[in-house]
Amino acid sequence: MDLRRKTTVITGAASGIGAALARHFAAAGARVVVADIDGDGAISIADEIGGLAVRCNVTLESDIQALVRTTEAHFGPIDLFCSNAGLARGEGAHAASAPDDVWQACWQVHVMAHVYAARAVLPGMIDRGQGYLLQMASAAGLLNQIGDAAYSATKHAAVSFAESLAISHGDQGIRISVICPKYVATPLLGYDDPETAADLPGVLTPDALAQTVVEGVRRESFLILPHPQVAAYIRFKSADYDKWLASMQQLRARLIDQTGGTDLRVMHKLV
Repeated sequence: MDLRRKTTVITGAASGIGAALARHFAAAGARVVVADIDGDGAISIADEIGGLAVRCNVTLESDIQALVRTTEAHFGPIDLFCSNAGLARGEGAHAASAPDDVWQACWQVHVMAHVYAARAVLPGMIDRGQGYLLQMASAAGLLNQIGDAAYSATKHAAVSFAESLAISHGDQGIRISVICPKYVATPLLGYDDPETAADLPGVLTPDALAQTVVEGVRRESFLILPHPQVAAYIRFKSADYDKWLASMQQLRARLIDQTGGTDLRVMHKLV
């Protein structure tokens, strides 16, 4: 895909990965709409890159529909919609111990926000015979995230929905990519300054991830793996599921022994 002058919407774009994606897509020549529940943050990024800011709560279908209408009124038809917003809350005593509101929030942000976006833009894209849906998932959606069952389960669902979109609409000119990174130095992991993670193996800066995503979109790759080693982990998992589960159990036990728990902000530095 040639991104020059392509109308691109990015949700969760006021900070972290979303802001980096907005900057890199703008640098590639796209016309970027910065959407976020943090309206002031969206304005700041949009002003920086010469884009359009729209406040949007991705858990509300009406907000995503309004985002699409605003974008189309300003720039015309949407060429690429990037569903990027995400969250992580962790779990307590056991894998089912997170309260219902955490499970529901993960479901709304990681799955239904993607569904709402597809509902809003797919009909027009199909009529035009072209369009791109770029969806943020996680390596946890292909593997698992120790200490956060709600995050892992909904990221798996996000990958599955992306597969369904590709299967159903790939022959109609619709391109689908799903992004599955491991650890990225964002506030979600406790990083206000991404450069403080520069020496940690396996932790990418948002800029490094965004560059990989732009390259993946140009190639129109379905699966974008900013951490290439994830491909090897997938092969290990699929080759011997029981062995993979046993290794994950051992890793969890080691992390708890070393850190006293499964706080993602601590244990990601040891994986």
